[in-house]
Order: sequence, then structure tokens, then C-alpha cells
Amino acid sequence: MTTTEKEFTALMRENRGIIFKVIRLYVNHPEDEQDLFQEIHLQAWRSYARFNGLSKFSTWLYRVSLNTVLTFKRRQVLVKPSEHLEKFGGTHDPHGRTEDSEALYLAIRELSEIDRMIITLHLDGYENEEVAEISGLTKNNVAVKLHRIKETLTKKLKLN
Repeated sequence: MTTTEKEFTALMRENRGIIFKVIRLYVNHPEDEQDLFQEIHLQAWRSYARFNGLSKFSTWLYRVSLNTVLTFKRRQVLVKPSEHLEKFGGTHDPHGRTEDSEALYLAIRELSEIDRMIITLHLDGYENEEVAEISGLTKNNVAVKLHRIKETLTKKLKLN
């Protein structure tokens, strides 16, 4: 294994949670999740040579993951948002899911693709400037959208 391959593998291992989170917010089927996980790895490896280090690797990987997932979703038949309201049984599962976190994921899944991306990045601690860089929006637009997204999620979670 070359130094580049070792470096890439280590970075992907450190940041694999990003990939799982992005996939989970956009896909419902385990088979699709597995396919997308592999596809994101492939796309990241193909474009790794163009990663210039001007942004954090995690920021770059978010972008690759989101672009890959959104391309996949465009190929799929759209699913009605009401189908996403299906509740999962139990209060805890081995993946760290709780009823509260599941409710939040379900509410986030009902948002538009861009709003999902913005709130996910925000919840992961990215600053508005980094979210703007990843999304292609202005920093001010991100701030306004983030405020509206929070209001929407608050309303949705109070209704459930």
C-alpha cells in the first residue's frame, strides 16, 4: 500500500461517521445504504488527488458524500414524505439510536435536500462559513436558512 493509500484510508476511517450520517438522512433501505457507502468511498478515492487541503478533510468529505447521495437520489423514484414518519420500535438500539434521536432524524428527513444538508452540518459543529463553502450558499443565506430550519424542526417535534 502506498503512502497516499494509507493516508486516505486513515482519513476515511477517522471520518466514516460523516458518511453514515449523510446516508442515513437520505436513504431508507439497508441495501441502498451499503451501496452508497461503497460508492462514496469510490468517489472520494477518485477525487482524492484533487483534494488540495485548503479546507478540512471532513468538509471535503461532506461535499463528496452529499454530491454522491444526491446524485443517487435523483435516479430514484421520489418517496412521499409521509412514508418517512414510520416509527421504529424500542427505546434504544445498538447503533446509538434513541426515540428522541429517531424523531429528530425523521423530522430532518422531511426537510428539503439543501435544508437537510445545512442542519446536519450545523449539528456536527460546522460554522456558517464552512456550511456556506460546502453548500455554495452565502454565509448570510446559511444563517437565515438555519434560523428557519430550527423553527420548522421545533414545530415538527412538538407535534410528534
